[in-house]
Amino acid sequence: MQKLTELYSGKAKSVYATDDPDHVIMQFRDDTSAFDGLKIVQLARKGRVNNKFNAFIMEKLSAAGIPTHFERLLSDTEVLVKKLQMIPVECVVRNIAAGSLCKRLGISEGQELTPPTLEFFLKNDALHDPMINEYHIRSFGWATDNEVTLMKDLTFRANHVFKTLFANVGILLVDYKLEFGRFHDTIMLGDEFSPDGCRLWDATTRKKLDKDRFRQDLGDVIEGYEEVAQRLGVTL
Repeated sequence: MQKLTELYSGKAKSVYATDDPDHVIMQFRDDTSAFDGLKIVQLARKGRVNNKFNAFIMEKLSAAGIPTHFERLLSDTEVLVKKLQMIPVECVVRNIAAGSLCKRLGISEGQELTPPTLEFFLKNDALHDPMINEYHIRSFGWATDNEVTLMKDLTFRANHVFKTLFANVGILLVDYKLEFGRFHDTIMLGDEFSPDGCRLWDATTRKKLDKDRFRQDLGDVIEGYEEVAQRLGVTL
């Protein structure tokens, strides 16, 4: 697979065209950002850790019958994926109250949510990813009703896989976001799943092992990511 021109450069990943119009190469960089890009640094090993972590998770989802864009690892920081037409909606599942939910609703961090909640956000950094609902998605044509139903189903199916996977190694899956896209009219999971896009706490101590270590200046950010990877058995 030949790597061609850069198609997109985001806050932590770059995407390159290939000689196959159905596939692109996604490169994980060491860049780390928070607060819509107001805080940006480079953290050694981050690109490699997130790439390997994401590949491990995508393979678990595929084994559970959840379609993803993942094809195969190409290097420590690069992965071959299907080229999706991305839907500009983030699906956020919350199993435990944290982050913006606590600020919006005045809820104490750490409250277990039964059942888990699902929220939609418009993927738009300039607007700070505003919260939206299914009527917005339908009215503005971001996705059809059938696509929204499928995204919700896949997101909750993924939640079962994730919660079981992390619980088995003593980690609480607090919340996470997923993004979906179309591949020849089939909806499948795109983007990534890594500690950049979820909250993970040690089940006993509630030590934070995700990007909140960066947001809250707790230090040892990549060490936290690596601890989760090692518990799961990810080969780094």
